[in-house]
Amino acid sequence: MDQIPIRSLKPTTPHVEATYFNIKDLKSLLGGNDLFHALHRHDFYFMLVIENGKGIHEIDFNSYQIQHSSIYFLRPGQVHQLQLDRKSAGFIIQFNNEFLSTDDSSFSQLIKEIKHNNLYSFEKEPFNGLMNLFYSIYHENSKKRYQFLNVIRANLRILFIELIRNNTKTPSHQKNEYQQERLDTFLELLEKHIINHKQVSHYAEMLHLSVYQLNAITTKTLGKTSSTLINEQIILESKRLLLATNNQVNQIALQLGYVDVSYFIRFFKKHTGFSPEVFRNNSK
Repeated sequence: MDQIPIRSLKPTTPHVEATYFNIKDLKSLLGGNDLFHALHRHDFYFMLVIENGKGIHEIDFNSYQIQHSSIYFLRPGQVHQLQLDRKSAGFIIQFNNEFLSTDDSSFSQLIKEIKHNNLYSFEKEPFNGLMNLFYSIYHENSKKRYQFLNVIRANLRILFIELIRNNTKTPSHQKNEYQQERLDTFLELLEKHIINHKQVSHYAEMLHLSVYQLNAITTKTLGKTSSTLINEQIILESKRLLLATNNQVNQIALQLGYVDVSYFIRFFKKHTGFSPEVFRNNSK
């Protein structure tokens, strides 16, 4: 039986963090041709920014006519299909949770507030102000000057706030599907409990599901088993500690609940291709 394809972010630069963020100019991407993306999912956040254009964007089987001064926001796991006219202008932005993971927890709260609304429509004048943010992000990502990723994050924070402000004026096309809700809750539980709980059975119990049911949900929505998502969260927490603190690797292992430091090092290298020390040094 065929499955809906799931797309992941591909490395676009040798810089470690920049792997998890990308922005494309639509005019350059289209190259004078119409675009058609068949039905697929992402395991990352996807934003389609339309300054002007025509087409159809189908998100979770809700069909939207492409309209000027609009932003289409997809959370990981959503299904979409896209047709764009060759003369469309704007940007495509892609990023994942790891890119937004900083010491500032405000990003998580902002994402929670915007991620269940797929369409944000604006009047022309306020949207022109948002376009300045997108041009700034595009410029920073192209030039890659000192602290460019932090500048991009700062612009994204402003953008998310503007989306929330505008949300009261925009009809919500949210579709509260059971599987997506369970997935969102599972991912939130991972953020909170990964230090103490690393077994699928723990999260299945918290969600009042069987292990089989939880695996079925994560596999169908993201194409990943629950244990894969747990491992990814452990690696994320490891990277946070490696880059945000000066703690020794053995201390970080203990912080993450690993008494056997050598096991933690092998685990980290298996999932990243680098030892913790090499990762830390390469990221400086």
